[in-house]
Formats: sequence, structure tokens, C-alpha cells
Amino acid sequence: MRLYLDSVGCRLNQAEIEELGRQFRMAGHALVGEPSKAEIMVLNTCAVTTKAAADSRWRVRHAHRSNPSLRIVLTGCWGTLEVNQAAALPGVWRVIPNPDKMRLAQDVLAASLDLPPSPAEAQHPLAGVRGRTRAHIGIQEGCDQHCTFCLTRVARGPLRSEPVEHVIERVQRVVEAGAREAVFTGVQLGAYGRDLPGSVDLATLLKEVLERTELPRLRLSSLEPWDVTGDLLALWRDTRICRHLHLPLQSGSAATLRRMARPIDPQHFQALVSRLRAAIPGLAITTDLMVGFPGESEAEFQESLEFVEEIGFTGAHVFTFSARPGTAAARLPGHVPGSVMKERSQRVRQVIARSSRAYCNTIIGSTLAVLWESAVPREDGEWEHIGHADNYLWVGASARQNLRNQVSAVRAEYLAGRGLRGCILSSG
Repeated sequence: MRLYLDSVGCRLNQAEIEELGRQFRMAGHALVGEPSKAEIMVLNTCAVTTKAAADSRWRVRHAHRSNPSLRIVLTGCWGTLEVNQAAALPGVWRVIPNPDKMRLAQDVLAASLDLPPSPAEAQHPLAGVRGRTRAHIGIQEGCDQHCTFCLTRVARGPLRSEPVEHVIERVQRVVEAGAREAVFTGVQLGAYGRDLPGSVDLATLLKEVLERTELPRLRLSSLEPWDVTGDLLALWRDTRICRHLHLPLQSGSAATLRRMARPIDPQHFQALVSRLRAAIPGLAITTDLMVGFPGESEAEFQESLEFVEEIGFTGAHVFTFSARPGTAAARLPGHVPGSVMKERSQRVRQVIARSSRAYCNTIIGSTLAVLWESAVPREDGEWEHIGHADNYLWVGASARQNLRNQVSAVRAEYLAGRGLRGCILSSG
């Protein structure tokens, strides 16, 4: 059976689709790179914003147009929340809710298809759906927060953590498959272990992974700022943990944060950032920023903008408020006009672009550990490489040989495009 797997939205969705890809491959089925070559498509949908939901629907229609005989299986948050609407899309064969998604390969499709596995497919561990240099590993589900704008808690359900031994096994599999980096993902990553017996938390898990596996590099996808503990921070003494943290802020206005029901204020966020930067030299901090939350006045927006400029984020996902049915924020008064949200979004992006350049300038002349994700031969015999440094900056460099999926020591030399240009010092 030939399958095309795709994902919209967060890194947890990506981790899940990679795990499904591994399961299908281990069962002997083939993964293909485009829907026109597949018999079945599995799409992990997203509902965090109206744009994400629209993107999910567009991918279904696009796939159906490219291959009208394609049987499309939808899962993920949008498919879970809008079952009838999802089932009515052209080409959709099954809609699998989130609680059943990880049984999809073994139970749902196997019970519904009278198709034997392809014996030609090698049954070996797979780092990612398309053999990426990094693998995403979902270590927990659900959230115990009640942010007024968020649908994810409804779509994903209560907090559920993967047992430590399960995570260790998955890390060992991706190491065996050749991945040089694992990205731990979750809905509320820092809440890991609160539902498990004993004194287990995210710091406990990371210690076990570092001690018991030979994983070269470990990255955390996102941490709520109130979940960053001293025990967790102490682990960055191990250079295998990437010097990058994504800390969702959402707004730099205290009043806006209260309406969002976010359990932090700008003062405590700033104190956390100062502590992190003092403890982890060269740390890159990225964030999520929402503009146009109901009731956001020009004064509140300006307060937020000035705070964002003061923090100096390395990068940010900037998005406009999207009223999601079923959330408390959708019922709040004072919705901001779309034109105003668009203008505010542009202003925030300009501030982020400046702070990103400023951070990059502080890196020039230093040595970075870069994992090469692509290598393209040039006419002069050199190979052009692009990859992420441990601080998640894009870095480009040339070499006489193909270094894809290797980590190199690179001296950062100058700004180039959306990242840095460097000179490779050594590879291993």
C-alpha cells in the first residue's frame, strides 16, 4: 500500500505523523512524497486558528484534485472538532478523532483494508516521515491551562504523559535510524509527568535520556514560561541540549494577559528571560505573539510592542486573533477590526526583524554547532549546505564533500538572508 502523510500546525502534529509513518513502514507499506502517487493519504489537521483550519481543508481539496481516486483519512484537532464538515470534503474516506489516531496504522486501516503489505519495503526504524535529519517525538498530550482563546485543550483532552521507558525506547529508535537530533514536543511540554506515578517531571525525563541514550542533540519545542524550573534550567550544562527556548508570551500587556487567563505577567516574564540568559550564554529565545485580542486598545498594543522590543526575541510566530467557536475569548466584547489587526501585526514583525538581526550580529565571529539538513552539489565541485545551529539559526556554508546529517563546527562570518553565512572548521 502506498501512503502519503501530511501535517498542518504544531510540532506535536509533526511528531505524530512521523510516528505513524514509522508504523506504516514497519508494517511493510510504502511512503510516497506526493498525493498523486498514493492510494491513501493521512492528514493530521489543525484548528488553532481559522487559517490553520482553512489550510487543512485546502490540502484535502488539493490532494483530491491531484488524485481523484485517493482515499483520504483525516485526523487531528480540526477533524476531531468538526467531524461532519471534515467527512463531507471531497475524497474523505475516514475521519479519526485524536484519541484513536495512534492506533490508525495497526487497527483502523488494517481492519478496513483488504490490502497486503508490500514485501519490498524494508522494515527498519524510521527517523522521520521523509528521512529527516531530526525526529519529532511527542512526549505528552493535553493541557491543564484554561487560556480563553485556545481550542487545543478541547481537541486534545486532559493531560497525558508518555512513560519514561516509552520515551527512551523511541529516542533509541531514532538514534538507530541515524537522526542526529530529537525534538521533544507536546501540548504543554513543561507539564510532563504530572499525571504519572512517582516524582516524575520534564527534568527527570531529560536526565534519563541524556544518561541512557547516545542521542547527539536534544531540542525542546516549546515551554510555557511558568513551567521553567531550576532543575530544568540546570540541565543546560550538558551541551547536547540546544541553546534555544520557545517561550510563548502572547502579549506584552498585563491587562491583555489577564483577559487571556495566562498565569504570568510581563514583569515575571522579563525576570525569567534575564535568568535564562545569565545561565545559558548565547541562548536564543523565540515566542508566540497574538495581536488584536478582544479589548486590545491602542494603548495596550503599544505597551505590548514596547515590551517585545525590550525583550529582544530572536524570532516570533506573530498572528492575529482568531475567534474560535467554543472558547471564552470568542464571547468577549471589543473585537478589533481586521484592518487594525493586520497593521499591528506588521509593526510587531518589524520589531522582531530588528531584534533578530541584532541577535545574529552578536553571534558573528563565534563558533556554532550546525546540523546540515540539505546539501546540493554546485558546478564548481563544492557542496552548498544549509542547516540549523543549536540556537536554531539558519546557517549556510560550502564544503568539498556532502555533509548532510552531520554536525559541523562553523564559524559565523556574516548575515545572509534569514540567517548566517559561515566557514566550516570541522565535521563529525
